[in-house]
Amino acid sequence: MNQKIDQLAADNIRALAISMVEKAKSGHPGGAMGGADFMHILYTEYLNYDPTQMDWPFRDRFFMDAGHLSALMYAQYYLLGNYKKEDVQQFRQWGSVTPGHPEVDVLRGIENTSGPLGQGHVMGIGAAIAAKFLDARFQGLFGHKIYGFITDGGIQEEISQGAGRIAGHLGLNNFIMFYDSNDVQLSSMTDEVTSEDTALKYQAWGWNVITIDGHDHAQIRKALDTANSEIERPTLIIGKTIMGKGCVTADGEMYEGECELHGKPIGETKADYIKTLENLKANTEDPFAIYTEVATHYAEILAKKTEKSASIKQQIAKWEAENPALAQKMNQFLSGELPELDLSKVAQKPNAATRDASSAVLGYLAENVENIIVSSADLSNSDKTDGFLKKSSVLQKNNFNGAFLQAGVAELTMTSIANGIALHGGVIPVVATFFVFSDYMKPAIRLAAIQELPVKYVLTHDSFRVGEDGPTHQPIEQEAQMRLLEKVKNHKGHASLLALRPADAIETSVAWDLALKNKKTPTALILSRQGIKDIPAVSSRYEEAQAAAKGGYLVKETPNADITLIANGSEVSTLIEAAAILEKEHDLKINIASIISEGLFKSQPKAYQESIIPKDKLVFGLTAGLPVNLEGLVGDSGKIFGLDHFGYSAPAGVLDEKFGFNSHSVTAEVLKYIEESTKIINN
Repeated sequence: MNQKIDQLAADNIRALAISMVEKAKSGHPGGAMGGADFMHILYTEYLNYDPTQMDWPFRDRFFMDAGHLSALMYAQYYLLGNYKKEDVQQFRQWGSVTPGHPEVDVLRGIENTSGPLGQGHVMGIGAAIAAKFLDARFQGLFGHKIYGFITDGGIQEEISQGAGRIAGHLGLNNFIMFYDSNDVQLSSMTDEVTSEDTALKYQAWGWNVITIDGHDHAQIRKALDTANSEIERPTLIIGKTIMGKGCVTADGEMYEGECELHGKPIGETKADYIKTLENLKANTEDPFAIYTEVATHYAEILAKKTEKSASIKQQIAKWEAENPALAQKMNQFLSGELPELDLSKVAQKPNAATRDASSAVLGYLAENVENIIVSSADLSNSDKTDGFLKKSSVLQKNNFNGAFLQAGVAELTMTSIANGIALHGGVIPVVATFFVFSDYMKPAIRLAAIQELPVKYVLTHDSFRVGEDGPTHQPIEQEAQMRLLEKVKNHKGHASLLALRPADAIETSVAWDLALKNKKTPTALILSRQGIKDIPAVSSRYEEAQAAAKGGYLVKETPNADITLIANGSEVSTLIEAAAILEKEHDLKINIASIISEGLFKSQPKAYQESIIPKDKLVFGLTAGLPVNLEGLVGDSGKIFGLDHFGYSAPAGVLDEKFGFNSHSVTAEVLKYIEESTKIINN
């Protein structure tokens, strides 16, 4: 080790970080300056990866929680050769590969999109769980480490409570997190916000906690050595650092630890940008240059990492040759490919609740897909993920042979962990809770959509028919919120989420098939608590329900229909009952469409869409949620019967009657719509 070169490299990172922010005229330089020492030591001496294959599955991973410190990451990766000089010069600019907050870009070393504070380190914990899960099945191959970097804001975010508890409970000794503790946050000093003892808090959760001077390289090494040798607990390294480390004024006086250094260019503070560059031994004429000695040092580091990873690859190749069956299974896991599945073989009970139908599918998956982790927020016996649990076992400290994560009551944490599992690769994450509690999941669902992660959400108790639990537990607006993400495109131009609300048990099997095959975006399965009458089949219900893969199809088709009725979920069976009355008593010809996913349906050719929902024809929609759920489907002349109010506490059957969701009430609404439409035409 060379103290001089290590200090020079850390200062090079500082100079690059402040130069990026200065040129962009926006960003967060102070924290990047404080964290530079830890990053340099971690990346040069501890983080194991292959510079020639950045997506090598057996690499250590680094998860940034504090996305506002993106300049710190880009500066570090620039020294490692992952970015070009012009990349860091274009920090925060249109079309650059160095956006304001890091966006997942594994080939450049960015393992996660760092969004709102808190989620980044929880994704790291998810990756650590995935590594433990895989290592239990392929012993010794997935013993790599997951490193996290968090700041005061991430520690304060409520999600850290669930993450700290779960990581400690599971004994994730493969997770090591550096806490950049500098006593400063964006708008105040931390002592104005909190007086808790962070070390004691994490110790209470079962973590190994080490407090160091975050600028002392010997202390950083000792802490990382201790953390890497820990066999029972995750480790939190509390690094006491200085905000704006190295900043000076125009007079050359030190100006560090100040709040204003957090969130604006150095040149807009009492510190002086040029003088600070000089203090950091940077070339003021070329502030984006890598120092000559640092470049030489990093070239040597990269050569060593390449050599070390090549040696590990040889060991893995030897293992694969000695264990061909396990090697084949491992490579299948890592490829993301599923084994051959046939969900038509899943036995579904007649007129089942779709949560029960999902349970049957999960039981089948537990026996046929070996790389799924299912998690529930203390509701497995209600959201029916216990169908999986009964054929698996719970993940436990020192025992990751199971595949079910009991997350406890922590919906946001659970969902963010699932993102980390997906980012790690090799494991399919499924999370479950009541639909109304998806409100607690939305920040992580949004990040899954942005990162294009194939997480599966099982969201049960999907309507006011939750009944006696009352308005707090009855989802009214949640479907509209979820379907908005079907309308938002990700950066590849695709719908950012697939939302599926199946109309009966068999359609639930088909929905699960769609979810499993969707490897590009998250999928939400929206399922009923109550039993739903099966959709009548002409021949094979499963074969006919395959049309749900187009997002919508006719479950009842009549030549020259007078009106098309549309819905999804349990409301489809209500329409079928209403149609029987309309045909028998009012001599009407009825078509009924189940639109399981508006986003998927709208992606079909116009000709197909109009074959299901005819243009310029009468269209009536029924939804147990907000009418907006179907507004994009019925057209300007259509009518929607839905809810515009919260629910009430009463039995589901009573609510159906009071809210008008039975066959007779719906029949009356359809007739009223036809009468109103006839008057308009005649006028």
